[in-house]
Amino acid sequence: MWVPNLPLTVITGLAASAGALCIFKDMHGGPPFDRDVKAEGKTVIITGANNGIGKEATWEFAKRGAKVFMACRDMTKCEAVRREIVLETGNKYVYCRPCDLASTASVRAFVERFKSEEPKLDILVNNAGVMETPAGVTKDGFETQLGVNHMGHFLLTNLLLDTLKKSAPSRVVVVTCDAYRRGDIHTDDLNLTQQYDPKAAYCQSKLANLLFARELGRRMLESGVAVAAVDPGFTDTDITRHLPMSRSVTRFVVYPVFWPVMKLARIGAQVILHAALDPKLDKCKGDYFVDMKLAKLTPKAEDYELGLWLWKVSEKWTRLEDNKSISKANAA
Repeated sequence: MWVPNLPLTVITGLAASAGALCIFKDMHGGPPFDRDVKAEGKTVIITGANNGIGKEATWEFAKRGAKVFMACRDMTKCEAVRREIVLETGNKYVYCRPCDLASTASVRAFVERFKSEEPKLDILVNNAGVMETPAGVTKDGFETQLGVNHMGHFLLTNLLLDTLKKSAPSRVVVVTCDAYRRGDIHTDDLNLTQQYDPKAAYCQSKLANLLFARELGRRMLESGVAVAAVDPGFTDTDITRHLPMSRSVTRFVVYPVFWPVMKLARIGAQVILHAALDPKLDKCKGDYFVDMKLAKLTPKAEDYELGLWLWKVSEKWTRLEDNKSISKANAA
């Protein structure tokens, strides 16, 4: 193998430049959330906890002393990450539980098992997501991105609301992103069956996240359940895995240019820790935070009537009323 005979000054310069880039990257990502804020005695559920921001947030919660339930689709990957986190943090109260957000039956099974095991829930983090997937539907017939990013979390949250209320003060954290600004809720074709566009579907699902957080916050005004939506920013994760090959090639070409300004996943996860643990956010009711700072929403994301419409449609599509009827029958 041929090795170029570079002068020592060139090698030293390259090493210094690489070091400077790493330092800049760490500084650009922003400060971590207050390490003195602990989570002992808190029970946390986090979806999509076996990779990226979800994995790092799980590590942080475990390190701070919480009991964490990793709600994931792939149990093999989840268990490998769980063991890693337990060994690194010394917290044995980290558990894997199957929860496929593309299946309402799986979401219901997860909630039923969780309630049979745990009497309380302090923090629910709706983190899992997919981006620009090929045209397709979930097991219940929802467009994939709408189904996973919104409908699955909508059902999960509502089925856990009774436990969250009993555990108050408690919190719901909804992870979204700036793509919501380019989104529209296609009220005449929510599933985008007439003309599917992966980018439009993703942006719609992110806007749905914010409308859900806003309406949930309004409904939780007197409940003691705080609700916050967060944007982790430009973070280096594998959420782009579904992009077409042409875009993937572009990513490999462009990635080195953007790498210095991309956050590490653990830095991106700090917005979740802030929304979940900061004592100042106990009264939060659907506010939106970017880099742990309160941010202004677009008028579309604050559209009360649109949010209410989406809530009612989501109730119908996920058959949430079926659970309410069963609960009433059991109470009787």
